[in-house]
Amino acid sequence: MESLIADGAAEIAARAERELEALVGISSPSGDIDGAEEAVALCAALLPPEARIERPTCSTPGSAPDMLARISGRGTRRVLLLGHLDTVVSHAAHVPLRRDAGRLYGPGTADMKGGVVLALGLVRALAAAPEHFAELCLLLVTDEEWRTQGFVHAERFADYDACLCFEAGERGPGGEEGVVVRRKAAGTLRVLATGRASHSGSAPDVGRSALLALAQTSLELVRHHAPRGPDRLSVVPTIMRAGDAFNVVPAAGELILDMRADRRAAFDVVLGVVPQELDGVRLEGRLERVWPGMDSSASTARVLERAAAAIGRPIAGVPRGGASDASHFAPTIPLTIDGLGPRGGGAHTPGEFVLTASLRERAEVALAVAAEVLSAE
Repeated sequence: MESLIADGAAEIAARAERELEALVGISSPSGDIDGAEEAVALCAALLPPEARIERPTCSTPGSAPDMLARISGRGTRRVLLLGHLDTVVSHAAHVPLRRDAGRLYGPGTADMKGGVVLALGLVRALAAAPEHFAELCLLLVTDEEWRTQGFVHAERFADYDACLCFEAGERGPGGEEGVVVRRKAAGTLRVLATGRASHSGSAPDVGRSALLALAQTSLELVRHHAPRGPDRLSVVPTIMRAGDAFNVVPAAGELILDMRADRRAAFDVVLGVVPQELDGVRLEGRLERVWPGMDSSASTARVLERAAAAIGRPIAGVPRGGASDASHFAPTIPLTIDGLGPRGGGAHTPGEFVLTASLRERAEVALAVAAEVLSAE
């Protein structure tokens, strides 16, 4: 296993930058079938020849099928590697990868094409040692960034020994290597408003403003924002739409809030605050895109301790607020570890990047974690 980590990390690092450049060069916003298919084709070409590729149906109707690669070995343990190929960046905003001062900039570099490249490299490294695993699977989904439907893949991997997800990595509280072992539950609250239109100049008080009702509702809901409270609940308005003309009282609109909490039940409390009517405007609250939380701190502590010893530097299990598909697997695969991708920043912004040096550093972390997972009794 020691040679697997050292040799594997060197091989992954030698190829990672160019592979990331190729993958980032493909514009693959969520929902775009052509972009997803091109990204899948590239990933398939980077897999070892013994990988058997399947295209299971995506969780989101109308999306390109996901990609599942399987490799059979002669060992006893089964491991799932996890990632996604879609980004939040539109075709119009897409740019090729750019190198600058030790950073690799580009759409999806951190979230999470950099992690996908490391996962592909890990598959190649482990495939060369089939005696260490019974089955190695890589699942790359095409809809992670915009999925509102239920996740369809968790049940088929319920009896696997470990799930390793390659969302972006980070530093621990002491500056050490960090991997994610705890995530909040995530939920989207949509509030729909139905009022009555009127001329805003000649009859301003005849109308029933959906905009004002949504604004007041927003202020009421954010009173429950308590990130330091018992549920660490965050309630953040992110979108409000109302009105079609500058001189008409808006009759309809919607408000969208992003919520995170340790318990999914905390979202129901916020939903219950949405009034049915406000100043003559009917309001309806709906919970959408509810993702579970995860906490694998206890089950992963020994693996991280041993992996840290293998690479000669500490690895900390850390929490993160953002949602991830790893959370869907954690309830049935207790040994779920996320945040194995390269370190970077600016996810979902034009300045998104990964640190070039972290490609090798995080390859070492991922290989060490995988080695300990496969050798665990």
